[in-house]
Amino acid sequence: MLKFIKGHMESILGIEIYPLISLIIFFTFFVVLFLWVFTAKKEYINSVSNLPLDH
Repeated sequence: MLKFIKGHMESILGIEIYPLISLIIFFTFFVVLFLWVFTAKKEYINSVSNLPLDH
């Protein structure tokens, strides 16, 4: 099964760019998320963390 998929994928022109694009999107998402977490205000984090308890 894997040989069939690998052989089929190798026959598509330009397919080698998609793993690179996926890696760039994945890396960018987590870098932005990391920066947002460390630059978020403490008051905002506390207010959002208490939302499930306030009803």
